Amino acid sequence: MRANERNWAGNLTYSAAHIHRPTTVAEVQAIVRSSKALRALGSRHSFNTIADTAGDLVSLERLNRVIALDRERSTVTIEAGIKYGHLGTYLHGEGLALHNLASLPHISVAGACATATHGSGDRNSNLATAVTAIEFVAGNGELVSLARERDGEAFLGAIVSLGALGIVTSMTLAIEPTFTVQQEAYVDLPMVQLEANFDAIEAHAYSVSLFTDWQRDVVNEVWLKRRLPDGVPQPVAASFFDAGRAARELHPIAALSAENCTAQQGIPGPWHERLPHFRMEFTPSSGEELQTEYFVPRQHALAAMRAVAALREQLAPVLMISEVRTIAADALWLSPCYQQDCVAFHFTWHPNVAAVQALLPTLEAQLAPFAPRPHWGKIFTMPTAQVQALYPRLGDFRALAQQYDPQGKFRNAFIDTYVFG
Repeated sequence: MRANERNWAGNLTYSAAHIHRPTTVAEVQAIVRSSKALRALGSRHSFNTIADTAGDLVSLERLNRVIALDRERSTVTIEAGIKYGHLGTYLHGEGLALHNLASLPHISVAGACATATHGSGDRNSNLATAVTAIEFVAGNGELVSLARERDGEAFLGAIVSLGALGIVTSMTLAIEPTFTVQQEAYVDLPMVQLEANFDAIEAHAYSVSLFTDWQRDVVNEVWLKRRLPDGVPQPVAASFFDAGRAARELHPIAALSAENCTAQQGIPGPWHERLPHFRMEFTPSSGEELQTEYFVPRQHALAAMRAVAALREQLAPVLMISEVRTIAADALWLSPCYQQDCVAFHFTWHPNVAAVQALLPTLEAQLAPFAPRPHWGKIFTMPTAQVQALYPRLGDFRALAQQYDPQGKFRNAFIDTYVFG
């Protein structure tokens, strides 16, 4: 069937001639063998053309099962199309957990890992670091298996793959015993307090999110996700570094209802119902929006925040809300946090593509002194050479892509530009 379908935000209509929805690995292999150009399609939460192609799209939505649970090795093996919300419910029912989750439980595991999507926390690295093994269909239609313990460097190159190596069909993830989290929200954190106590604020909880519209000398909202070792609720303080405790449940975008957000009033809940910002059963965030995100080395956090704040007048007409989070370093070749602890600056924009595209070069110029790495699945305008210079293993990744896809079946304009350009 003709694709003629759009991404989650509605800002992109896929240009693919056909979309396939296989239910078995054998079907995926047959599609790959018969196609000249194709890309994998996950939960469609990318805001740029990373998943687009003029050839065939392969939706993984029907490959969404748990394959195996190995309690002895503390791993779970899943089909690539399963979403984090569904996997979290399953694991918690088995008394188990993942180390972290992104703000949206609606995204697919394979798509999130392929683009180095993350949650937050000083000691929490991105979601792809939980992967211990992966299987994908390479350009010749053969099934390739790579494992962390066995394949070393090739494995580290293959996890954040941008879809350039093949169609991922299954992944094995490290798991741990289930745990309880309580979430607290505070409002109007003075910037002077953030400047003086940034490390203490970020270390205060398992995961910390700072929401700001950059229009005042305060952080609008602070969300603390505190891991409770014994499941016992902790007292919720009346203030947090001079930010006041929120009197009600909040949405990151203050004007929106908090109905679709996870509970914040210090009420303990299972990890999969507190680590995300949004509940699985509701439309996440605002629905119609655009997103951009940049990662800068942790040591530049405050200077980068000052640089962004200097653009408050330009940001005001197009920005819904911005979120600042910390992420731990990792060893994955194309991860924005490769070998560096990072602070991520996330921007949720009004759905005005032209206005956002016009503003981004100015924003990127402000952040340029801090060597920002853009999120692979979100909107950015940085020149190709500037992006490529940020990834010291990019040449090794090119070689890996050519090894598994010598004919370039999985390449598209995005991959040609930022990987091979």
